[in-house]
Amino acid sequence: MNEVSDWKISKWPFLAANVALLAAAVGVVYKAPHPISHIEIYIAAGCVVLGALLGCLPFILEYRATCKLLEVNAVTTVVEQLHDLKTYSAQVAVATEQWARVQETTKESGEKTAAAAREIAERMTAEVQQFTEFQQKMNDAERAALRLEVEKLRRSEDEWLQILVRIMDHIHALHTAAARSGQPELATQIGSFQNACRGVVRRVGLVLFGAEAGEKFDAQKHRAHGVENPPADAAIAETLAPGITFQSRLVRPALIRLRAEGDLVAPEVKKPLSLSGE
Repeated sequence: MNEVSDWKISKWPFLAANVALLAAAVGVVYKAPHPISHIEIYIAAGCVVLGALLGCLPFILEYRATCKLLEVNAVTTVVEQLHDLKTYSAQVAVATEQWARVQETTKESGEKTAAAAREIAERMTAEVQQFTEFQQKMNDAERAALRLEVEKLRRSEDEWLQILVRIMDHIHALHTAAARSGQPELATQIGSFQNACRGVVRRVGLVLFGAEAGEKFDAQKHRAHGVENPPADAAIAETLAPGITFQSRLVRPALIRLRAEGDLVAPEVKKPLSLSGE
């Protein structure tokens, strides 16, 4: 009785009654004298309405029966699910009991595994610590070696810088002597040689600079020969030794001689001095 076909209602009696009532309404309208009276209209309308109700009644009853069937099926399904739920509950209880037995059996093995894992972790920690210490020692040794190499390079740089400074001082002294010798050709040759040497040392960042006669004294770039505190408006008479910068860093200022008051003629020829100590 749970199938929809078992709950269906035979519709042909209702449909036959519907057709009969419609035919009666048509017969009343057809046989009645015209104009039709109100009673005949009411009779025809009643027949039509009653026939419509009889035509719709089996479908309404079948719909209600189907709803009842669905409710019955739903209740049946719920009952079956409750029965299955009891079965599942019993299975879960059995599985829980088995799992408890498995836990009791494997508890000892789990403790041994945890102890082994803990021991492995401690060994790994110790090895990592030893490796870190070894790496730290290697880094310290490498830094010490690099620091030593840097110090060696700096000492080597200072040595060859001092050598270049001494050589350029001698070349400047040679050019000054040639300029004061009264031989223009010799002075020109020595000047070309000095310019070539300065071009070579400029490639490594060593730049020589001097001061023009009459230029204003600058305490940051110049050092006056024989004068501790030159006046602010002091003028330069000549350059005794060129100043030197290395890679834009001032190594030493230019050694100059200040012009004396009333000094209008060329200065007396003197032997050029050198800051190299020679």
